[in-house]
Amino acid sequence: MKNKYGNALTNKLVKKIILSTTVYTCLFLLIYVIARAYCESYIWQPYDKTYQFLKMIKDNVIIEVIVWLIGVAIISFYHLRKTLAYIDAIVLGSSKLLNPNEHIHLPEELKDIEISLNKIKDKAFLEEKKKNDLIVYLAHDIKTPLTSLIGYLHLLKEGENLSLEEETKYLDIALNKSLRLEELINELFDITKFSLDEVKLHKEKLSLNLMIDQIVDDFYPLTLRLHKKIEFLKKDKIIIKADSGLLARVISNLIKNALSYSYENTSILIRTYQDKKYAYIIVGNKGDKIKEEDLEKIFAKFYRVDKARKTDAGGSGLGLAISREIILKHKGDIKVMSNDEETKFTIKLPL
Repeated sequence: MKNKYGNALTNKLVKKIILSTTVYTCLFLLIYVIARAYCESYIWQPYDKTYQFLKMIKDNVIIEVIVWLIGVAIISFYHLRKTLAYIDAIVLGSSKLLNPNEHIHLPEELKDIEISLNKIKDKAFLEEKKKNDLIVYLAHDIKTPLTSLIGYLHLLKEGENLSLEEETKYLDIALNKSLRLEELINELFDITKFSLDEVKLHKEKLSLNLMIDQIVDDFYPLTLRLHKKIEFLKKDKIIIKADSGLLARVISNLIKNALSYSYENTSILIRTYQDKKYAYIIVGNKGDKIKEEDLEKIFAKFYRVDKARKTDAGGSGLGLAISREIILKHKGDIKVMSNDEETKFTIKLPL
């Protein structure tokens, strides 16, 4: 990536030195011409020491060049010293990056850098705050199923007169709580390890529709339990080059979200198609409309809509952020739209 501000400072320094040197050179020549005209208009005596000194300068161009170079050196030193002062100011400002309550102030000439540093600082602390808030939410979410799990295990251990039906019921509840606990722990692990630079692609040719068929089959037990269906509409055979594992993670995440936030007894609709350059995957569900302010932030790291914090469906807020980065690494795109009737995620991938 180009060093935008470094180049800007360098260019500004060079321009100032060139401008100052040009002005100085013009003044130097003007004074030289005026002084020479004046000296030539004056009648000098050959033995006059001033005359001898001026004549020596006139006859020796090297002395004139040395005088000019001294002036250029002074100008350059002045501007370099000012630039070093700028660097000192930037270093001092950078030391305030870790202090969220202290605004970074730089000289007026470095206003762009000042604005950039303050934006970086504010963004970093906002990301850290989101992460910390999510850890608190997850800690609370983990505690809830854990407490419930312990309670049902105690019932199973101490309940001497439990019927087989009751034991089966409590075991089912304990299993569901355990699975939820595992899911939350995995998400917490993602938070501590999350780095998009670590996402490496291992591309291979694959049948997109066949892969989605397999994913839909994996969700059958869950859809049966939720009394929902997944409908997959497909036409042509679509072959793409992608990382099957990562792409399956994206599609699974979208289906899981659709199941979590769709109305009861409704269907999740998946559709695929292609044009000359791209393959498209659409995952839609009927559910509450996502607010406009939430749509703008839905792919942000650690972002969860408010209702996700209040239900068992809520995750760490990393799923869609990771999904977006995976699609972008495939040179594709992912978008979302939501209205009163449905919410649709559309993935675009190059063929």
